[in-house]
Amino acid sequence: MEEQTEIVGRAFVDHYYNLFDNDRSSIGTLYQPSSMFSFEGQKLLGNEDISAKLNALPFGQCRHVISTIDSQPSSFAGGIIVFVSGSIQLLGEDHPLRFSQMFHLIPTMEGSFFVQNDIFRLNYG
Repeated sequence: MEEQTEIVGRAFVDHYYNLFDNDRSSIGTLYQPSSMFSFEGQKLLGNEDISAKLNALPFGQCRHVISTIDSQPSSFAGGIIVFVSGSIQLLGEDHPLRFSQMFHLIPTMEGSFFVQNDIFRLNYG
């Protein structure tokens, strides 16, 4: 039987990349004003700036293909660290882009999670 952190991690990853690929304008709902995001070294703070960055990326349609998902409980009570590797297939491009992404999920009072920390990097080479 899968550990609870792995179940939550996998469910979050499915939800996050489904939103990113199909309804990117809604992705800001997964973040809070205290959330931090590093995108290729650029640091952003807050759900509004994070959402603006993700929605301003220079490509429209894409499809994420997930290769691995690793989840661990964090030191924050009920928090979960999720590390993802995979590829992004951009519309009209022949070769996918490899990426790695880390999320720190924090439980909410309503029983769900929000993204406190998010680090994204393309993998070159």
